[in-house]
Amino acid sequence: MRFLLVEDNDDLARSVAARLALDGHAVDRAAGIAEAEDCLGAASYDLILLDIALPDGDGRDFLVAQRRARRDTPIIMMTARAAVSDRVDVLDLGADDYITKPFDFAELEARCRAVLRRRGGALQTVRDYAGVTFNPLTATVSIAGETRELRSRELRLLEILLSAPGRIFSKAQLCDRLFSYSEAVTENAIEVYVARLRKKLEGSEARIETLRGVGYRLTGG
Repeated sequence: MRFLLVEDNDDLARSVAARLALDGHAVDRAAGIAEAEDCLGAASYDLILLDIALPDGDGRDFLVAQRRARRDTPIIMMTARAAVSDRVDVLDLGADDYITKPFDFAELEARCRAVLRRRGGALQTVRDYAGVTFNPLTATVSIAGETRELRSRELRLLEILLSAPGRIFSKAQLCDRLFSYSEAVTENAIEVYVARLRKKLEGSEARIETLRGVGYRLTGG
């Protein structure tokens, strides 16, 4: 998944981004509301982690603006305010969840998974396609009953392709969904991950086709 982290504390932002990256997520960090709006104007996100007290405004105002614009990207609020009334207020404003600082990273990861399950619905269920069984909740892939070991970005690439079999994804689109802005990568990196994933899919009828100059698509044989 690609996350937007809106947090002005550098140490906390680095720690959260590093922890989420271990799960294979790409994380873009914005230090304030203006930067967050710039990020949203340039990319789409699966989840937003939003601090309330930001140097250029109140995160709650940003939340309200997102919902008034009918942007339904899941948002988890992060704040040091622990009062029940504070939690109720942000949930009523449109937040999907709320976590109080300081928090345990395991709890943050669990809350992210829970929010994505609720919002994703059918997208979070086991998928079977052309002999490939993919469980996004357990991050496992099996072919003919045999579990295949895939690294985090290989899993993410497979998830993207499985989301729309037959659809063509350009290298730029895949880069946008696999890597954050802070990562220095080229589109050639996509070729490497595609090659690795092709090997992992051997034994199934699933094929990743290359359309020269256009992109890649997943087909059933």
